[in-house]
Amino acid sequence: MKHNQYTIGVDFGTDSVRALVVDTQTGNCEAAAVSTYKRWQSGQFCQPNLSQFRQHPLDYLESLEQVISKALEQVSSEIRSRIVGLSVDSTGSTPAPVDRQGTPLALLPQYADNPNAMFILWKDHMANQEAIEINQLAKEWETDFTQFSGGVYSSEWFWSKILRVLRTDPDIRRDAFSWVEHCDWISAELTGNTDPLTLRRSRCAAGHKAMWNEAFGGLPSEAFLVKLDPLLAGLRSRLYTDTYTSDQPMGTISSQWANRLGLPAHVIIGVGGFDAHMGAVGAHIKPYSFVRVMGTSTCDMLMAPNDEIGHLLIKGICGQVDGSIVPGMQGTEAGQSAYGDYYAWFRDILLEPVRELVGEKAYQVMRDKLLPYLSEKAAALPVCKDDMVALDWINGRRTPDAKHTLKAAISGLNLGTSAEQIFKAIVEATAFGSKAIVDRYRAEGVPIKEVIALGGVAIKSPFAMQTLSDVLNLPIKITSSDQACALGAAINAAVASAVYTNVQEAQKAMASDYNRIYTPREERVKIYEDLYKRYLSLGQFIEAND
Repeated sequence: MKHNQYTIGVDFGTDSVRALVVDTQTGNCEAAAVSTYKRWQSGQFCQPNLSQFRQHPLDYLESLEQVISKALEQVSSEIRSRIVGLSVDSTGSTPAPVDRQGTPLALLPQYADNPNAMFILWKDHMANQEAIEINQLAKEWETDFTQFSGGVYSSEWFWSKILRVLRTDPDIRRDAFSWVEHCDWISAELTGNTDPLTLRRSRCAAGHKAMWNEAFGGLPSEAFLVKLDPLLAGLRSRLYTDTYTSDQPMGTISSQWANRLGLPAHVIIGVGGFDAHMGAVGAHIKPYSFVRVMGTSTCDMLMAPNDEIGHLLIKGICGQVDGSIVPGMQGTEAGQSAYGDYYAWFRDILLEPVRELVGEKAYQVMRDKLLPYLSEKAAALPVCKDDMVALDWINGRRTPDAKHTLKAAISGLNLGTSAEQIFKAIVEATAFGSKAIVDRYRAEGVPIKEVIALGGVAIKSPFAMQTLSDVLNLPIKITSSDQACALGAAINAAVASAVYTNVQEAQKAMASDYNRIYTPREERVKIYEDLYKRYLSLGQFIEAND
């Protein structure tokens, strides 16, 4: 093992990008920085009422340069000279159309303001109809290409989004040579080789979101795709067959980007991955750990040896893929399409109507303080079996059993209902949605040995985390690192650059510890069991009338 070497982990989240400079021997974070996406912050290219959420590639490029520059300003020239690797994670599925050279079409002048030429963010649900058609055809086809994706394909994923754009935008249909996930493109961009036919594609992105599997010989067959829609004819051959785990190198940093970022010319760029998968690595995931990446949405990671769960087809989750989290392990993913987003929605419902009345300065103060205030008030409320019950499907249902046409609901309102009571029901709804996922894993024969949480909600909301522990009736460990996803990227970079021989070895030296454990309160566990039954009953009613 080499000592005194450093790697950079870069985490492209929904609202911003974070970067860490990490000592590969000790795991110490030598520098950390954050940069927000300028266009995204101003609401450009998004129409929430249509569920359209697009991000411009310039936001990624500009923020990448800013965040690494900020991080490197905090370290000595000696540390900078010893940086050996850099890896990137991103949200997903977040694909974009590219030309023959692998340039996202939005970087071409004629497409600079066309949302269909941009990266389609994970929470864009404009392709609900396309997802329905994929699921219908998969169940009729001789091979069910959704079998390793929980048996249900989602509008949040690769093929649904591509087909939606091809159907609605003839210009993109004409000029898109191929499509590339955000985590693949930004990693390839750093190496200078963005050729869509040769760049290394992420195993976790391909397996969990694009129905790639070795059992299929790669992606779904050409015959299946053409049957789905003739507009997909020929695209499969312009995508990929092979995929790579995130401990592998994508290549060496290009001279252009080395100079632009002030990095050594020998820095290895790792194969990209999804934020939740990297976060699980940063949180020191072990077999049968249930790792929750809790932010605007949640992604839940669980892995186990292939010979123990590889034979299972776990229904209703977001995929199971050999090596998607840690090579040699079967990686599985689940999650909820809204968690922190649900809380933020309620905050904005309360505050937006008074924004003009109180003025921008007062509004911002109220906006910062409202959720902590509601959390304090809600935490003081008793929990009773006849409390109101809400559903967490404010942005559709991701798992179990993806269905993004579903809507949220609140049952039990009356003229005496207070804001903190509604907020309490919303927080409980997100916890009940989490329990539905845990119950599905167990029902499918997959045990859960521990729960680990990371991300904004896990760190900032003790009320939400205590409620979750009570509902799950399980202890929850909170990671010490507030940037576990970027840390996981740095760990993978340490393996890709040959500082360590495997991810487990790197985790021992670099992964996060835990600084808090929430434990269930016995007096509330039984009450929540009753409320959970009402949650399930309300969900059945809403789904039956969808």
